[in-house]
Amino acid sequence: MSKGIKVGANNQKTKRSIELFGGAGGLALGISSLGFKTESFVEFDHPSCLTLQMNQQLGTPLVSEWPVVEDDVRNIDYSKFKSGLDLLSGGPPCQPFSLGGKGNAYNDTRDMFPEAVRAVRELRPRAFIFENVKGLTRQTFASYFTYIQLQLTYPSIMRRPNEDWMDHLAHLEKTHTSGEPLEYRVVVRLLNAADYGVPQKRERVIFVGFREDLGLEWTFPQPTHSAARLLYDKWVTGEYWDRHEVPQSEQGEKPDAATIRKIEQNVDLSMKPWQTVRDAIFDLPEPTLEAHSTIKNHRLNPGARAYKGHTGSHIDEPSKTIKAGAHGVPGGENMLLRPDGSVRYFTIREAARLQNFPDNYVFPVAWSESMRQLGNAVPVKLGLAVTKSVDDLLKSIE
Repeated sequence: MSKGIKVGANNQKTKRSIELFGGAGGLALGISSLGFKTESFVEFDHPSCLTLQMNQQLGTPLVSEWPVVEDDVRNIDYSKFKSGLDLLSGGPPCQPFSLGGKGNAYNDTRDMFPEAVRAVRELRPRAFIFENVKGLTRQTFASYFTYIQLQLTYPSIMRRPNEDWMDHLAHLEKTHTSGEPLEYRVVVRLLNAADYGVPQKRERVIFVGFREDLGLEWTFPQPTHSAARLLYDKWVTGEYWDRHEVPQSEQGEKPDAATIRKIEQNVDLSMKPWQTVRDAIFDLPEPTLEAHSTIKNHRLNPGARAYKGHTGSHIDEPSKTIKAGAHGVPGGENMLLRPDGSVRYFTIREAARLQNFPDNYVFPVAWSESMRQLGNAVPVKLGLAVTKSVDDLLKSIE
């Protein structure tokens, strides 16, 4: 272990982190479970802070240890934190780039990537993890996507007064091609949460950076789950149907022999199957209009209906992306689709499971607001998978 590094009673270095744009805490739950000590959890949204405060009052593990700061990140003074931060993380508001939003990007006042860059510049963490929506990779935003990456690579090269972002981008591009030393080694990838054990098809852009002086080489963790293995367990071995005791009449149409042979030939049996909605909620009772006596947030929200483009998530597939919506919750995207074609809304508890929140994590607000918070959250298992890979590499140099 390097000389001068403080160690705790367990002879391990205390790992320090700060969470920005923390929302309901999905990413922070994954990070905290790895032993990181959250020194500040910054969130502007008041209803999300109410959720965090309620869980702190209830003593929910990990959450109860977070110093929650309800404030705009633009007001945060990072000089009060001591140097040597291990990890900076968060999900800058995604609405400027979301397919469900207005897509105003850099013209949207909610674009907080400049603040994420400021935090990196002033805190100089050993590593950072930022998450955003797939919409950020759209061709419309190609130049701005590059701009974000270069700002994170050279956070000390600030935008000059009266310099627009395109001129700043050109400045950064010249720096990058001139052979100037990097400040951070930044890698970006679009990940599907289902590939990491999340029962949801949720694609997210993940930015990961390591401070250049650490000299580290890193790549994103390999997927652990696959769609092919789920098909194999359904139609080759039947293990999926057997495990859930699903009668043949509810299994849907079985593929023909040629398709089944292709499934057998293409499957990697070292992978685990994609997790389905049924996998996530099979042990929950059917919800009613009355609050459940022991299962928190498991109450039926009536009025669900399917229509074109909003058909719900089939129970025997990973769910569609749980969405927050720019103009209210898009209910059709947050519905359960049964084998008989009937639909109903997911309860808050079911949606929380689809995002890997533990059952003791409470959402004290209405269904629509809870769904908004869940729709904006990072799935806990996805955050955990990426952070563990980052953490393992950081530990390797101690």
